[in-house]
Amino acid sequence: MDEDELEQVILDFVSGEADILLCTTIIETGIDMPNVNTLIVYDADRMGLSQLYQLRGRVGRSNRLAYAYFTYRKDKILTEVAEKRLKAIKEFTEFGSGFKIAMRDLEIRGAGNLLGTRQHGHMMAVGYDLYCKLLEEAVKEVKGEITDEVETSIDILVNAHIPDDYIKDERVKIEVYKKIAAISSLEDKQDVEDELIDRFSDIPKPVENLIMISYIKSIAQNLKITNIKQVQKDVFVHFKDAKYIDYEKLKQLNSKFNNIVSYGSLKEPILKIRFSKYSNTQLLIVIKDLLEELKNLHNEK
Repeated sequence: MDEDELEQVILDFVSGEADILLCTTIIETGIDMPNVNTLIVYDADRMGLSQLYQLRGRVGRSNRLAYAYFTYRKDKILTEVAEKRLKAIKEFTEFGSGFKIAMRDLEIRGAGNLLGTRQHGHMMAVGYDLYCKLLEEAVKEVKGEITDEVETSIDILVNAHIPDDYIKDERVKIEVYKKIAAISSLEDKQDVEDELIDRFSDIPKPVENLIMISYIKSIAQNLKITNIKQVQKDVFVHFKDAKYIDYEKLKQLNSKFNNIVSYGSLKEPILKIRFSKYSNTQLLIVIKDLLEELKNLHNEK
């Protein structure tokens, strides 16, 4: 249709000369139709979250009770991303949900490449805080500033998250996640724990685990550890380079922890820690104690 035809169709529909408008997503922005009270979206799983939010906004624009149905084909297996989008549009229905939708879209889709032309990023894979850190490192590299910082990944088989029944508000939950991710010392860890107890009562186990993992990560970064990964009852600790390992310190560490630590090297130096007698929750505490001791040994003159 050309512009004149499009305009006439919309005018006829708004004035009540037609009861049903069959169209593409062209109506998602800029059209106010207060007399429309029902919207049916076909193949909604193929659309972006912000697009779904805009389409939903086409109904309910007056005092009429409105309905929006987002459909997908029967027996179709949805992708994880599509499922998250539809769940978000279903969850955030109250007035003022725009900010929550935007934050959820940011989590699902990524923030994009701020220094380039791409409209989607890799935040979904690395997380918001790490994305910001990578961006900061990229800027330093462009400026010629040399950095020896290490980003540590941790893969331990424990339940670590903030449950919905502990913090219900999505904005507050994101704020707490950021505070936990920013832990860089024992004092930071204690401050976060004190604040959570003051604001939300006793800390549940999944949140305790999340805080512990963030604290372990801060110690590991200081020790130039790139990866801590659990494989069944063993934990493998990967160092960035052999120059960051003091073998005499490792011997002292091993003697203090009942000889559960062994050293190996393939492409990079690796510590293997045997935890056959510990549960996964106890595992975090022992890893924390072990890395704290290693850090203290390295700080000794």
